Amino acid sequence: MASMEDRRWLTAAAELSRRSTPTLTNYAVGAIVVDRHGRVLATGYTGERDPRDHAEEVALAKIAAGPRLDLAEATIYSTLEPCTARRSRPGTCTDLILAHGIGRVVFALREPLIFADCRGAESLRDAGVDVHEIGSLGHLVREINAQHFIAAP
Repeated sequence: MASMEDRRWLTAAAELSRRSTPTLTNYAVGAIVVDRHGRVLATGYTGERDPRDHAEEVALAKIAAGPRLDLAEATIYSTLEPCTARRSRPGTCTDLILAHGIGRVVFALREPLIFADCRGAESLRDAGVDVHEIGSLGHLVREINAQHFIAAP
């Protein structure tokens, strides 16, 4: 079940996504990985290191660069549903989350059918990950990515 703490972290991820350079080919997304004690392990946003970077990818790369952590009780907060398809790289954010053993994912908005047909929530659930969508915060993602939602359903 999503909590007030989940809403707080997801709102913080939305604010982080504002650092993304706006483009016509990707969404501005923010991601924060938090351990079971509420400590931030890593953050990331779209294009933080490279224009092709996804937010989850950046945050998980930061974790991989440090000491090995057991992430089974960690949560990744991502403003947009983790991708299951992408054009810029072969690995998806869903694959990375599963490879790192993250036990819980919270996001605000399912990825619209603009750039890819995404099934991140279902794929993660099928793999045993605890997934929560806080749709009431989806307006933040739409606002930050308004250029993509003008003509989108």
